[in-house]
Amino acid sequence: MSVLMTLRISGDATKLEGLADRDPAAFPAVSARAKEHGMTSHRFYATEDQILVVDEWPNEQAFREFFETSPEIGGFMQEAGVTSPPEATFWRRLNLGDEVG
Repeated sequence: MSVLMTLRISGDATKLEGLADRDPAAFPAVSARAKEHGMTSHRFYATEDQILVVDEWPNEQAFREFFETSPEIGGFMQEAGVTSPPEATFWRRLNLGDEVG
């Protein structure tokens, strides 16, 4: 069964958006490689000073293998002014019969 991965970092989302504007191929290239490693869903979210990545992966190991072989992600984080290590959490799905969507 797949896992939901959330990755939380402190940083400036507007700087990430600026990077995406300057280099429109940067983020799609990373996503394409992530798909090759099994990622099936991916989204970025932000607050004033937090960035949250929400992905679905076949398992934790698939994400870790992708993340460890993607040095440009560190560059993205540096661009966003990240000052602390990313906090990845893996969530298992509960089947409670109340799903929507």
